[in-house]
Amino acid sequence: MRGVRAGAALVAAVVLGSGAAGCELMSPGDDDQGPISIGTTDTVTTLDPAGAYDAGSWALFSNVYQSLLTYTPGTGVPVPDAASRCGFRGGDLRTYACELREGLKFGNGREVTVKDVQFSFERIKRIKSPQGPLSLLDTLQSVTTEDRTITFQLRVPDATFPFKIATGAGAIVDSSRYPADRLRTGAEADGSGPYRLESYRPKAIAELRPSKNYQGAVKHKGGAVSVHYYRDAAAMSRAWKERSIDVAGRLMPPADIAGHSLSDSGVKLMESTGSETRSLFFNLRDGSPFEQQPVRQAVAAVIDREALARDVHRRTVEPLYSLIPQGLTGHSTAFFDLHPQPDPEAARTLLRRAGITTPVRFTIAFSQGAATQEEAALLKKQLEATGLFEVATQYVEWTEFQKGYARGAYDAYCVGWLADFPDPDNFTAPLVGRSSSFRSGYDNPRVEELIRATQGSYQRSRVTKDFRAIQEIIARDVPVVPLWQKKDYVLSSSSVSGTQYLSDGTGLWRLWELGRI
Repeated sequence: MRGVRAGAALVAAVVLGSGAAGCELMSPGDDDQGPISIGTTDTVTTLDPAGAYDAGSWALFSNVYQSLLTYTPGTGVPVPDAASRCGFRGGDLRTYACELREGLKFGNGREVTVKDVQFSFERIKRIKSPQGPLSLLDTLQSVTTEDRTITFQLRVPDATFPFKIATGAGAIVDSSRYPADRLRTGAEADGSGPYRLESYRPKAIAELRPSKNYQGAVKHKGGAVSVHYYRDAAAMSRAWKERSIDVAGRLMPPADIAGHSLSDSGVKLMESTGSETRSLFFNLRDGSPFEQQPVRQAVAAVIDREALARDVHRRTVEPLYSLIPQGLTGHSTAFFDLHPQPDPEAARTLLRRAGITTPVRFTIAFSQGAATQEEAALLKKQLEATGLFEVATQYVEWTEFQKGYARGAYDAYCVGWLADFPDPDNFTAPLVGRSSSFRSGYDNPRVEELIRATQGSYQRSRVTKDFRAIQEIIARDVPVVPLWQKKDYVLSSSSVSGTQYLSDGTGLWRLWELGRI
C-alpha cells in the first residue's frame, strides 16, 4: 500500500504504558470558523477495514477506527491505544498478547469488547478480500480471548507483528454492525477512533467530527475536519490556488511544490522525513511478455531514473535503486551496482542471447498520483528509444486498477508505496514475498527464507545482511524496478497549525493535530 518514511529501531519485546499527551491545538473560536478543510488525491476504496489496503482508505481509517497499538508523532515505536499494554510471551516470538483498555466505546456508544477485537482480525482472514490487508497478517494463525486479554498465536516467529497491528490491518470494528463473512457496504463506519464519520460521499467528501467516546493514546482534542477527495493533482492544485481548501495534502503537482517560495505570503510548506516510493511492477504469469527474466532485466537496464526525477518530478523525488529506501536499515544500491547508467547495449545483448524477438510489445498501466501520466510517457519514450520495445500506456481508475493487477490484467504497472510501519520488512514482504500485495506471480524460495529470517529477529540492525541479500536477488530476478523515493509535502494556510505532525512515515494521518492559530 501505501508508505514508511523514517527508519526507527524495532522494539518488539514489550510495549507498556500509554501514549504521550499532545499539545492543545484548538483555540476557543475554532468551531465558529467551521471545519478545517484538507484536500487529497488519494481514493478511499471502501470504508470497511477488511477490504482496503491502500493509502487513501487507511488515512481515513486512522482517524475513525482504533487499533490496539498506534504511533505518537516523531516515533517509530508502537504504543498502546485501544490496549493498556502488549508484549510477546516467551522467547520464540510466536505468542503476542494485549490487555484491552477499560471503558472503551465505539462512536455509536456501544462498549468495545475483546470479542470485537477477535472478530475484527478473524473476519479479515475469513473474507480474504483481494484488495484487503490479509497479506499483512500472513503470520497470524489464531486469535483467542480470556477476560480482557487478546492472545495472538503466530505460525512463525514475527518480530514485526506489533507494527502490523498498529496499522489499518488492526482496525477494530463493531461486531454488531459488520457482517462476519462479507464486506460492509454503504457510507457508514463504526469505530472507536478519535473521530466519528458524520457523513461521506465517495470520491467527494468525508465530514469528520471529534468522538466524545474516544479513549487512547491521543490525549488532546481535535477539531472538525472536512476531507475533500480530488480526481487528480491538477484538480487539487486548482482548489488550493482558489483557497477553497485550508490544507493540500497528497499529492500536489511537482511544479507546485518545486515552485513554492519561503516568501509566499500566508502559505506554509511542511516536509516530512519520509520515504514514499514508486516502482514498476511486472506480471510474471504465464503468457505475459515479462514471464521471461531477460525481458525484465533488459527493461531495468535502460530506465533513466535521473531523468524521471529531473524532468517529470522537478527534483521533488530522488532516484531509487533498491526496494528499501534511504534512511531505513538494509538500504542498498543493488540495481545501481548492475547498471550505474542506462545501458541500451546491455539490454540488447540480454535479449539477443535469450533469442527474444524485438521489439517486445507490452502495456504499462498506471493510476492516481502526481504526474503519473507524464511519468508513464517518459518511461515509454526511454524504452522505445532503444528500438527494443514497443510500449503502450494505459490510465486506469484506482479501484479498478487494484482489481486489475490482482487478476493479472496488465503486463506492467506503476504503483506508489506508502509503507504501513517503519521497518524494512514492509518494503520486502508485501512487495516481493509469496503473499505480495501486488499479486505479480513472483515466488522465490530463497527470498521467502530470508524474509522469515528477518522477521524472526528482535535486533533489526542484525538482519541488515539478510535485507541486502534480498535486494541483490531482486535486482537479478527483476520482478520489480524501483524508480524513486520522496518525502511527504503538505501545503497549508499559515493560519493552520499542526501540519508538521499530519504524517511522519507511520501510515497515520493525524487530522486531530490540525488547528487554527
